Amino acid sequence: MDFKNINWEKDYNLFLDYLYSIKDIKYKEFNSKIITTNYEILGIRIPILKKISKEIFKGDYKSFLNIPNKYYEIVMLKGFIIGCINNLQELDNYFNDFIKLIDNWAICDSFCASLKIVKTNREYFLTIIYKLVNLKSEYIIRVGLVLLLDYYVLKEYLEDIFNILNKINSDLYYVNMAKSWLICEVFTKYEKEALLFLENNNLDKFTINKAISKIRDSYKVSEKMKKYVLKFKK
Repeated sequence: MDFKNINWEKDYNLFLDYLYSIKDIKYKEFNSKIITTNYEILGIRIPILKKISKEIFKGDYKSFLNIPNKYYEIVMLKGFIIGCINNLQELDNYFNDFIKLIDNWAICDSFCASLKIVKTNREYFLTIIYKLVNLKSEYIIRVGLVLLLDYYVLKEYLEDIFNILNKINSDLYYVNMAKSWLICEVFTKYEKEALLFLENNNLDKFTINKAISKIRDSYKVSEKMKKYVLKFKK
């Protein structure tokens, strides 16, 4: 299918037919077990969606971003396409609207990983992250945390990371899982600083215990340290 020259208003149903033709029933069943979403899952693997998104981006991708959001794969495609945009002003036009569409961890994490523009605009996005983590939506908060995880685990941003982790007081599962994942990632790269944070923080029992579990599962952490971090369990 020629994604570069498609008329998205006229050929939307033709595109849906194509998606149905490449769906994988077993992959749909697998995804349906691990992803809770209000979108209909067809069952198309991520590498295929990434390839399609790159082709769509070469054409009238702005019209594609306006098509209906009935399907999980279409929302995922929109996230990947927005991730291809390398102009901050244009990205701003889509970013806030897109994150409101996120209703599961998979779209959240895939979208964040696609935003390579963050690497060269960390200060700009840090301001956005501080705003996101102060909102009430589970997946919008998670967007902020996963962006930190993907692009900010650097020595110069540790203070911001620890500050944000301490400020988020939530009982939302996918928020706290992202927090524990972020703590583990920091620990594997900056053990000394992470230990100081584990000694003095505002983390809830679930988050700190899950973080310790992830640290102990990491192949990057020594056996001696894996035993040591048990002292921080609540």
